[in-house]
Order: sequence, then structure tokens, then C-alpha cells
Amino acid sequence: MSDSKKKVCIIGSGNWGSAIAKIVGENAANLDSFHNEVTMYVYEEMIDGKKLTEIINETHENVKYLPGHKLPPNVVAIPDVTAAATDADILIFVIPHQFIRTICATLLGKIKPTAVGLSLIKGFDKAEGGGIDLISDIITRLLKIQVCVLMGANLANEVAEQNFCETTIGCKDRQLAPLLRDLIQTHNFRVVVVDDVRTVEICGALKNIVACGAGFVDGLKLGDNTKAAVIRLGLMEMIKFVELFYAGCQLTTFFESCGSIEVLEKEMLEGQKLQGPFTADEVNHMLKNKNLEDKFPLFTAVHKICIGEMPVSKFIDAIRFHPEHSVKETQATA
Repeated sequence: MSDSKKKVCIIGSGNWGSAIAKIVGENAANLDSFHNEVTMYVYEEMIDGKKLTEIINETHENVKYLPGHKLPPNVVAIPDVTAAATDADILIFVIPHQFIRTICATLLGKIKPTAVGLSLIKGFDKAEGGGIDLISDIITRLLKIQVCVLMGANLANEVAEQNFCETTIGCKDRQLAPLLRDLIQTHNFRVVVVDDVRTVEICGALKNIVACGAGFVDGLKLGDNTKAAVIRLGLMEMIKFVELFYAGCQLTTFFESCGSIEVLEKEMLEGQKLQGPFTADEVNHMLKNKNLEDKFPLFTAVHKICIGEMPVSKFIDAIRFHPEHSVKETQATA
């Protein structure tokens, strides 16, 4: 990327996209590295007889997905994704992952060849042959641009309210990394940058499965000790999954914000959906195809509960004889 001011486009305007727009808009307005105007692609909807883009541009508030929070006036809502992204140097992707292929197909050949992406999208996509695709890999492959990732234990409303929280950016480019950090970081939204991009993205997705498990424990009123066990076993399965399918990961990445399980994703807002069940389904697609469900009993149990194949009351039974316990017992008696 050249040294000129960078133009930023946010592709997505839901709860999380609008919260990020608040941060990015303020930083772009205050930093010399960026163009003042930030474009935001908004899927057009009618709200009380008026276009959502018009409401956002006139009131500087996304009244549907982030009500009560003002967006900076330099954030401009645009209903056409190509028009929003054409001149951008940095494309921030924050849409439901089910739509990423369609968006990329629309943008192909319409963006700067030097543009870079920053994906905030949690989850995987099913690939042919029983595997899964990382969202960043899909974007890179379809648009032929470099893609970094941002993942963390971040609830959009709390970020918008400027509560203190952390996030992790995965970026291998040492020149690009500080630019992305400056674009995202605020006094209360602290950023750690690591070069282990794939592990950052995978942790961001897998933790949502474990968050579902933690939520089941709360619903069953089984207590904090049980939840602690579920979280620990979940982390072990996350590490095993990455080691098995994505060799070369760095163990330390699991202890960054992207790997944290401290927040259960509970924003069941209008038009927003939990990502845990989707991710559990995509992960199970790979595990079942490779006959590995028994090696990941927590991931498998969460998936079966989400699709109605297992009652939630059987959740703990499903992981009671977790292979992590068996390994420890064998080592202890060796």
C-alpha cells in the first residue's frame, strides 16, 4: 500500500458493523493516515416508510440495529456495495458469513487491486469434500486481495457504549499491522496484533460453540464449577482442532482475546442471530465426514442439541468421559 491517505469502507451495517463504524469513523476523522469519509454498505430496508440509508445519513443513527448510539457524521451509508467499496483501500467485512460469497462475486473486478481486507466475520463455510473454508480464505481466493482478521470476546452494544474490552487482529504484514491497529484501537477498545492469522480466525469461530455449551450450563443451573469444566474442555477441543486441521498454530494465540470464552454471545436482537449453532453445524460437517465426532464430544454435543438430536439435559453426560480425562488418567498410571 502507498503512503497516501487510506479510504475505508465497512461492508455491513448490523449490530456489530454499526458499532465498528462508530469507532472507525471517529478514528478516520482524527488520524492523518485516513480519508475523513468512511463509506458503509447498508442493505436497504424500509423503516416506517423511510429508507434505512436515508435515516442513517440524516440522523446518524442505525435505528434498527444499533438504536440509541450516534454514528460519526463522516460515516456515509450507501445501499450499493460496489459504489461503497470501489475507491476503498481498506475493506472491513462485517456481514453474516452466509453472504460472503455473493458479496465477493459482486465486488470482483470492481475494487482496487491494492486494497486489503479486514474480516470481522466469525464462523466457517462448508467446503466441498467434507471440509470447511475460513472466511478470510474465501475472500482472498475470490477477490485476490490480502485479508487480515479481527476477533475478540466483544459484545457490540458494550463496544458502542465504550465499555473497556480487548480484541485481537491477525496480520502478517508488519507495515499494515500498525495501520489497522490505529484504525480500530481506542482508549477503551484495546487491540493486540499477532501474526498467527489463521489461529485468530479459528479461535474466534470455535469459541462460539463453547459459549453455547456455557449457556447450556447456565440454563440447567449446574453452577460455576461445571461451567469452568466445560470452558476448559472447550479450550482443549479448540486447541486439538487447530493442531489437527491447521498445523503450525501458536499456542499463545489461544490466550488472546480471540480465544477467550468469557462472553456468551447473547445479542438476540432484531435481525441478529447467534453464530454458535451455525459454527457447530459447519464444524460437525467436517468431523462427521472424517469420523472424528467422538474425539470432539463437546463440539458434537452442542451441535446435536442445537439441531434437536439430543436433549440439553444430556449435555454433561455427553462430555463426562471426555478423551481429555482419559489421557490424563493414562498418564497418571503410566
